[in-house]
Amino acid sequence: PINWELLGMFGDTVNVELQTSAGTIYLALYPTLAPGSVGSFVQLALDGFYDGKFYHRVVPDFVVQAGCPRGDGWGGVDYSIRSELAIERYQTGSIGMASAGRDTESCQWFITHCPTPHLDGRYTIFGQVTAGMDVIRNTAVGTTINKVLITQ
Repeated sequence: PINWELLGMFGDTVNVELQTSAGTIYLALYPTLAPGSVGSFVQLALDGFYDGKFYHRVVPDFVVQAGCPRGDGWGGVDYSIRSELAIERYQTGSIGMASAGRDTESCQWFITHCPTPHLDGRYTIFGQVTAGMDVIRNTAVGTTINKVLITQ
């Protein structure tokens, strides 16, 4: 279920500071575009779920992926999020939910290095990098997420 009370604390954008061992990345999450995905990400961040996790998947010139509790890309939380597919297109720095198929999203997410039209309409977009793409480009497998701060 979507935590509307939590989302009601924010406006149209939730600002996030993602502190990693490679540097700091700033994100804007869009609850009006993907309320289930944003609500879940924010709650997990507030609970400290992402702290200490690492990027387990890095594909140069494509994506970096994190959020797996097992660290191997096969882990998740005990609930699924429905797919929130919009007309938005994946651009450089788009933030999307990883999934194993429709309505299987959980806690794993990715950031694109460049436009990726083959993902359009197939994976939920729930935010955008606002600063720190240089950090994303220098992220390697094993780069640690030290802290995820909701900054508003």
